[in-house]
Amino acid sequence: MIPTSYPTAEEIARLTARMLLEIEAVHLNADEPFTLASGLPSPTYIDCRKLISFPRIRSTLMDFLTVTVMRNAGFEAFDNVAGGETAGIPFGALVAERMGLPMTYVRKKPKGYGRNARIEGVMTEGQRVLLVEDLTTDGGSKLSFVDAIRETGATCAHTAVIFYYGIFPDTEAKLGAHGVTLHHLCTWWDVLEAAKESGAFTDTTLTEVEAFLNAPRAWQDAHKKG
Repeated sequence: MIPTSYPTAEEIARLTARMLLEIEAVHLNADEPFTLASGLPSPTYIDCRKLISFPRIRSTLMDFLTVTVMRNAGFEAFDNVAGGETAGIPFGALVAERMGLPMTYVRKKPKGYGRNARIEGVMTEGQRVLLVEDLTTDGGSKLSFVDAIRETGATCAHTAVIFYYGIFPDTEAKLGAHGVTLHHLCTWWDVLEAAKESGAFTDTTLTEVEAFLNAPRAWQDAHKKG
């Protein structure tokens, strides 16, 4: 069912941040930083995959993501919804169901046998495709998915995520240069504000996290091992 009413973008961001904290998808630790996929340290880590195990929150956030995209891009702007392997697949399916559209998914690389395809499901030339993922850090991984979609003859000018880091200033410009608009529900700044209100983290931790969010590359350089 397509949701037809929704809160403001600011209220969506606030509620999304609260939900992520409630299910403990947000981890903050300045004393023992996490190692990101890039190999760089971070005092923050978020696991949006946990959302699939919480049906009430999952359903609410998928409503939020659907209406955010439709409000920003248009109510008849898409013909197909593609989830990015692997975390984007369940969210892509849930958004496609709400939009009443076909769902496909995009592999990170060809599977190496059979059709050797990167696109699974039916995607046809000329279709307008919305790429759905769980989150974006600096936007880099989205470009490969977008290119795979475009190789089919379809177009992809929009990507939607639940969580956007919001701390790397060139992310949206990088996507924009590739002809892609980013839609998201909340950022680390929204989560930081909710974390302060929750009382679940020490002032020391929150201060260190805020320092990272204000200057992530400098923080990472100062905390690299070896």
